[in-house]
Amino acid sequence: MSGNPELAAPKTRILMVDDHPIVREGMALFLNAQPDLHLCCEAGNAEEALSALTRCDAALAIVDITLDGESGLDLIRVMRRRFPGVAILAMSLHDESIFAERALRAGASGYLMKHEATANILLAVRTVRSGGVYLSAAMHRRLAQKLASPADPAASPIAGLSAREFEILHLLGLGFGTRQISEKLNRSIKTIEAHRASLKEKLQLRSGADLVRFASKWLDEH
Repeated sequence: MSGNPELAAPKTRILMVDDHPIVREGMALFLNAQPDLHLCCEAGNAEEALSALTRCDAALAIVDITLDGESGLDLIRVMRRRFPGVAILAMSLHDESIFAERALRAGASGYLMKHEATANILLAVRTVRSGGVYLSAAMHRRLAQKLASPADPAASPIAGLSAREFEILHLLGLGFGTRQISEKLNRSIKTIEAHRASLKEKLQLRSGADLVRFASKWLDEH
């Protein structure tokens, strides 16, 4: 009776969040060709993603962490809070050594680089779907070494930023100004200015313009 299609296990329903339609279409073709996966809905920004989750009954969301000027990390936090039953896999072109740990802290259960082989994409999706955590082997080793070793005082200053400071640096690199960041994060302008002052101190930068240049260059490099 195992061959009866009526008795087959239901496919995992997936939401794809990416601001590039061609990426969403490619993932839909790839995932829908799998016997156990179905990309049931797509979104190009945070608002569309949250709306989709209220209607498409997705069990897993694949989220690009940079969404046309928006913070995918912020979206992951909101999704984790509002839809705790949905598994989240972060996907990005950005260096996993910088963003993977942040994505996990935000609420994702895995981090996948966009240039990964298709076999690794399936492994990541199925690992996260089953309740596991997916990271590349290199990232697993990096986190294991971090847990086993004392903090390196010579480490990148980025590593010493708080979650909020990191998010503000990311938004600055995307071109957001202080007022825009204030509105996006629902924090006062004074609070954002205080975070910017802390960023300048930690990154040893002299001016706000230096901070913006640093943020833009850093984001381009990662």
